[in-house]
Amino acid sequence: MTPKSFIFLTQMITFKRKILLTKNMETLFLSPLAIVIIASIVGFFMAYGIGANDVANAMGTSVGSKAITLKQAIIIAAIFEFLGAYLGGGEVTSTIRKGIVDPTIYEDANKFIIGMLSSLLAAGTWLIVASRRGWPVSTTHSIVGAIIGFVSISKGMSYVSWGTVGGIASSWVTSPIIAGLLSFLIYLSAKKSILDSNNPGRRALNIIPIYSFYVAFIISLVIARKGLKNIGLELSESDVYMFSSIFGIIAAAFTYILLRQNFSKIKKNGIESAFAILMIVSACAMAFAHGSNDVANAIGPLAAIVSTVNSNGIIDTSSPVQAWILFLGATGIVFGLSMLGKNVIKTVGEKITALKPSLGFSAELATATTVVVASYVGFPISTTHTLVGGVIGVGLAKGAKHLNTKSITRIITSWLITIPIGAFLTILYWVFLRLIFGV
Repeated sequence: MTPKSFIFLTQMITFKRKILLTKNMETLFLSPLAIVIIASIVGFFMAYGIGANDVANAMGTSVGSKAITLKQAIIIAAIFEFLGAYLGGGEVTSTIRKGIVDPTIYEDANKFIIGMLSSLLAAGTWLIVASRRGWPVSTTHSIVGAIIGFVSISKGMSYVSWGTVGGIASSWVTSPIIAGLLSFLIYLSAKKSILDSNNPGRRALNIIPIYSFYVAFIISLVIARKGLKNIGLELSESDVYMFSSIFGIIAAAFTYILLRQNFSKIKKNGIESAFAILMIVSACAMAFAHGSNDVANAIGPLAAIVSTVNSNGIIDTSSPVQAWILFLGATGIVFGLSMLGKNVIKTVGEKITALKPSLGFSAELATATTVVVASYVGFPISTTHTLVGGVIGVGLAKGAKHLNTKSITRIITSWLITIPIGAFLTILYWVFLRLIFGV
């Protein structure tokens, strides 16, 4: 048995023992095991909605630029969304589950648990509806709006941690601006150093592996600093940078080999085909970045419920997220993106601006960098906003006339209605669940 498997099994056995020890608690409306099972199902439902909608943030530009097919996008996203969620999702989760509302205001654990369940159901419902219609809404918007609705109906709007909400809301403006600026600069650098050079094929062979190194280095920093803790490994600061550098060198070497092997095809099909190879690397990075940031939206409230049950009905969100919870959220994301993700992929990849591989790569690299840094510091930004900002940035690099303003307007409109819809649905579920369980 591998160390990772052993730790995962140990955590599950420990959790089961805690459930058995507290099975006679009379403070909760159901047995602890029943509550955890229900919460896990609802958390999986929310993660499914995230996969169905936000997969476009990871794969939309790759498919839209024709760098990879839809089937290939789903396979890549399934692997790296899972890895990002499982290895890098813990820090953002802590902000979602205890940052928007102060759990200590709830003396009744039952109402707190019902509120978290209502929030997950509301956000998940809206994501499924939006995904079927191809609307790329923000899952961060959805869950934040849902939790605001829960606190407002149960305690009043004055109990919402508006400072935290304001900080998150500010990122919904700043993150697309940052990603847009980064993608604009990345594309201009690629255009000047490769696309407009006298020998673009040779320049691509020398420069594109450097981009690949950068992508792999950024992602491996997150893995080394946070993800390896989930498998029982702790690295020193120097070891972290050494690990990341080695990972980046491997990615750069792999990219160089691919470019050399396909050099004749690149000369025949044009320099954009070289960026199509690079987009495989950036697509993996984007999927990892998305998984590490957005898994929190599904498992943050679930983690709060589980920690409350583990504390014998005492509301406690200070305990670390257990591995099986991250695993559940990651699995739900994979199922959602594979079964319902294609609609939103097409919207983001084709309806904002016409994309070529060089443009798609620039948008993905800028978005991945922004999201990974946010995940690294534990701040839940909207991947949807960030990617759309990146795509708009490369569109502006081509010229404003290349942007589909009608499509952008529809997307922004869907963002604006997401928070109030999330809050409204939470209130409905809150009333419904309280009636069912008599809380």
